[in-house]
Amino acid sequence: MTSWLASAQDSPFGLHNLPYGVFSTAGEPGRRRIGVAVGDSVLDAGAAARAAGEPSVLLDADTLDPLLAAGRPAWTDVRASLTRWLSEESYREALSPHLYPADEVTLHLPFTVGDYVDFYASERHATNLGKIFRPGTEPLTPNWKHLPIGYHGRSGSVVVSGTDVARPHGQRKAPTEELPSFGPSRRLDIEAEVAFVVGAGSELGKPVPQEDFREHVFGVCLLNDWSSRDIQAWEYVPLGPFLGKSFATSLSPWVVPLDALEAARVQPPAREFELLPYLADREDEPWGLDISLTVRLNGQEISRPPFAGMYWTAAQMLAHMTVNGASVRPGDLFASGTVSGAEPDTRGALIELTWNGQEPVKLDDGTTRSYLEDGDTVTISATAPGPDGTVISFGEVTGRIVP
Repeated sequence: MTSWLASAQDSPFGLHNLPYGVFSTAGEPGRRRIGVAVGDSVLDAGAAARAAGEPSVLLDADTLDPLLAAGRPAWTDVRASLTRWLSEESYREALSPHLYPADEVTLHLPFTVGDYVDFYASERHATNLGKIFRPGTEPLTPNWKHLPIGYHGRSGSVVVSGTDVARPHGQRKAPTEELPSFGPSRRLDIEAEVAFVVGAGSELGKPVPQEDFREHVFGVCLLNDWSSRDIQAWEYVPLGPFLGKSFATSLSPWVVPLDALEAARVQPPAREFELLPYLADREDEPWGLDISLTVRLNGQEISRPPFAGMYWTAAQMLAHMTVNGASVRPGDLFASGTVSGAEPDTRGALIELTWNGQEPVKLDDGTTRSYLEDGDTVTISATAPGPDGTVISFGEVTGRIVP
């Protein structure tokens, strides 16, 4: 399918993608509206609906919240309308005034984040950390291949891409120190992740089975779970991540609809043993996703993590997250945990890339990094295969470390 918008042709933001976000313009900085990325432009979705003679209260809002809550039939109808408006020549004149150059708008957090859960779904990442912290022993904990391990994070510190990240303070204690000290983190790290945005909620007490995944998940975006490794190392026994994670989590501004990713679906890795029924792989409905991430530090590529090899799928994460009867709500966010591959240059966190600081990353300016320094900027981007050989872009999530 082609668009009358020239820049949408052969674009990773073509009609096969159409991700949603929230934007404002320099002329009206206080007015936020739903936008759709298409080619090198952003379409004011609410204004477009009115211009097309099909006004929609779901698009004429300042956040994606109403659209998320509306459920799958509405998501399908809205996407079909946007595709029709941008493909049929008869809409060109009416819609053209509502297109804005993408590099001239300001993007905002696209929805109100409800509960935030972060998983630990990469076998490579979990194995590497096990080797780093428990050398000479089995790197994976006994439960790891039986259930998707995760923790509940802090939704209030989820920020949109481009927001500066202040270096966190907290308690830290090196193995050679007798007592803990307090101060700025000395081992500030990244975690390159893929995140899933919940749309339609579920009822408390009723788990969401894997076969209902697409009825509840609206779309996919990128996430950087900034991590203070020294604060985390001292605090996490016995209850797990807390202040070492909750100071900031960066989210990409564009949410790629789940429907755009049909061509990217792949089977998960082979299993060593049979999973419990609620987590059992469904060969007829696989939810592995062939997403290729790129991590850049100060503009230099340092890693290319592959999401296709993740041990646990998003459908399994959602099923496990709700199997005890916990409910989900529109705007809930759950992330994959660090995405890491088999090769050293596919690891999605500095703690792995530098092997806990022992093998610093060399940058083109002659400096090295074991962990992040003030002024460093990290950018994570990603693509996935679309229909008929097209490419889908997720945009990017970026953040700069400030003192």
